[in-house]
Amino acid sequence: MPYNIKSIQTKLFNLPLNNPLLDSTHGLMRDFQLILTIIKDSHDNYGIGYTYTVGQNGHAILNCIKHDFTNILIDEDPQKNEFIWNKLWWASHYGGRGGPTSMAISAVDIAIWDLKAKQLNTPWWKLLGGNSNKITCYSGGIDLNLSIDELLLNTEKKLKNGFNAIKMKVGKIKLSDDLERVSEMKKFLGDDNSLMVDANMKWTLDQAITAIKKLSVYDLVWIEEPIIPDDLHGYQQIRKLTGHPIATGENFKSPWEFSNFIINDALSYPEPDITACGGVTGFMKIAHFAELYNLPVTSHGAHDLTVSLLSAVPNGKFLEIHGFGLEKFIKEDLKISNGYAECKNHPGHGVEFDLDRMSQFEII
Repeated sequence: MPYNIKSIQTKLFNLPLNNPLLDSTHGLMRDFQLILTIIKDSHDNYGIGYTYTVGQNGHAILNCIKHDFTNILIDEDPQKNEFIWNKLWWASHYGGRGGPTSMAISAVDIAIWDLKAKQLNTPWWKLLGGNSNKITCYSGGIDLNLSIDELLLNTEKKLKNGFNAIKMKVGKIKLSDDLERVSEMKKFLGDDNSLMVDANMKWTLDQAITAIKKLSVYDLVWIEEPIIPDDLHGYQQIRKLTGHPIATGENFKSPWEFSNFIINDALSYPEPDITACGGVTGFMKIAHFAELYNLPVTSHGAHDLTVSLLSAVPNGKFLEIHGFGLEKFIKEDLKISNGYAECKNHPGHGVEFDLDRMSQFEII
């Protein structure tokens, strides 16, 4: 008897952050919306997928899955994930190609890959390539609101928790404030630990070029999202005029956005978010395409899922351990030691949510 899809359940939660977080573009964040999808097959195996947003679009994503995708998915074989991904992409293409539609596809695709792996009794990192069962990682701080003393104290805790690479926010009103903060952080970290910075699209092209040239003295692994993600020409100019490694892609919503930037030498570190770029299927297309251009691939968000994808490919580098952690709401947290995050060996992605604890935050 085939193990085809028989039910799709989707829930929307508004989850509180452990502490308020601030960056240069999104402002002060106290919570985020999580859209959770559970897909079951005819033998009651289930796969879990999710995506998330800051403030808005949660209902749009939820309704896209409920009203547009459910009938498409029923009776499909989860082993045919490429077929299903393309079916969803083209069914929603005219009103999609990004935004909530791509995020809805991502959540569904993650759930399908989880279900597929459980049916095969195989962990993701093996199913997706098996290059390794661990990956280098860094702690991604959302910390623009912290004083320098608070920033360094927070970093000290992260180093004690097994990290040897840190990302901090830049994008203060005065560039001199950014330079002071980065200088102090670099001194604190020393030569044995790595540092990245993230501007969250704050700068204009001219501001970015000026800032990057001044920041380049600090031996940063990369400077992330210096300008808006829509400005391909601007990124090309930054790469050409500064020569500095650039990471971007967390706001891209399809593999084709990445291929355009890669082909045009507009980035150094493609940075897909599995919950936005088309799920596992989209992420793996991006990772393999980057490999053909001799580029590493890093990640944004959803580290509990992405650890398996970056570990699976030979060009995986620097899993982001994101500030929007789900450790309060999942049953087994990610293990981090000596700068590496370890994959789980459970079938699928290995992430199990504590739905009883989450129920108080459910919107729909």
